[in-house]
Amino acid sequence: MTLLGALFGDPAVDELLEDDGLVASMVETEIALLRALERRGIIPHGVADRADAAFAEHRFDPDALAAASTGGGNPVVPLVKAMLSVAPEDVRPWLHHGATSQDVWDTAVMLRSARVIDVVVSALGAARDAAAVLADRHRSTRQIARTLGQHAVPTTFGVVAAGWAVGLDAARRDLLRVRADLAVQLAGAGGTLGVYGAAGRTVVEHLAEELGLAVPAAPWHTDRTRVRSLAAATAGVVAAAGKVATDVVVLSASDVAEVAEGGGADHGGSSAMPHKRNPVTSVLVRGAAMRAPGLLSTIYSASLQENQRATGGWHAEWQPLFDLLSLAGGAATRIGDVLAGLQVETERMNENLDHARPAVMAEQLTTVLKSAVGRAEAQRVVADAMAVAREGVAARERSATPANLAAPAGAAQAVDEAVVDAVVEAGARSDVSRGVDRAELRRALDPESSLEACSALVDSALQDVTRPDVAL
Repeated sequence: MTLLGALFGDPAVDELLEDDGLVASMVETEIALLRALERRGIIPHGVADRADAAFAEHRFDPDALAAASTGGGNPVVPLVKAMLSVAPEDVRPWLHHGATSQDVWDTAVMLRSARVIDVVVSALGAARDAAAVLADRHRSTRQIARTLGQHAVPTTFGVVAAGWAVGLDAARRDLLRVRADLAVQLAGAGGTLGVYGAAGRTVVEHLAEELGLAVPAAPWHTDRTRVRSLAAATAGVVAAAGKVATDVVVLSASDVAEVAEGGGADHGGSSAMPHKRNPVTSVLVRGAAMRAPGLLSTIYSASLQENQRATGGWHAEWQPLFDLLSLAGGAATRIGDVLAGLQVETERMNENLDHARPAVMAEQLTTVLKSAVGRAEAQRVVADAMAVAREGVAARERSATPANLAAPAGAAQAVDEAVVDAVVEAGARSDVSRGVDRAELRRALDPESSLEACSALVDSALQDVTRPDVAL
């Protein structure tokens, strides 16, 4: 593990992506191919078991393979030579029989990716569940919705967390769909299975059964649909986690302070400012999410591969794909930790909402008025009334002293009443009072009047994320 790898990856995923694991999957593929050939009767029975026993007692050194890889342009070439050097005499004629280097590498990568996906899917499920718990617990916790960086209308933190749960679960389900399509690669040097003759298709099917991967409809040496889909799904995981992390970073800003990461007294500390409590885990997830699009772009560019075997496009995929798998594991695990330990400051949410009133109720007030006076006139009346209310609030703040600086109990209601007065006064020419009574105006200024659908929205989201996975 590198110095920076610990910041962005996940130990369980990164272990699967280590060089020893990749070599092990290539060896596993070669042995599975021998078993598939035995099942079809192409090679003598018992060859695969003798190969398996011989290779189990030998470690193929990744560093040595890496040093020798430049001669053939990939690690499979030196690995096969190393395997032949330790294989029993009767195994050597059949090792790598009918395969090409790309067959072994692509299949090994699919094997590794399948195992990584299993880990990431589990981590995403835990993160989704943590978000769902927050959504249910805070379905009625009032909060300001913010659009384009500005206060908008009231919402509930339950609705916010429900959106997180849905996004994380969508990424999880995308991964499951991709997992089901991860296939073996076996087509030979030119994609014709020529060495196997008419038995070729059956050998592919047996290989897939041996390894627990899908059977491809056709050779995919230069059709990189699977690799693009895998890369896109892993980038989607990082993006879904990054969305949650972005919200946490914004909501934990000092002047907002509506949530805070857990993690103990030492979490989020600064080397220079002892007072800081930075949302460092969310920051790391955002960092991963900023890297993912560039990696995905490389995968898409590399998929423009010519003829039956590509010159460079295949090679260009390897490192960015492994980076995306690592980032997906780290992002899924970290955002799950954030959500499981998230501290929700409900009182602060209420304070911020009250401070933003009555402006955040302008839409609701306009909705009530427009049935009486029309949309344009309703917007004019409400705009005028809000301006009057803002001036009143500003005047009160200018005259504040240390003794009365804190807002007294009922201040929000007093402002609401001032708005009602201003609406009636501003709308005198339209005779607003004839169509809408003051009680209805007061209700429109109460945040609860715009939150009636929120609990149902949470229920819908929770139902969606708990539906059974479709069998693939």
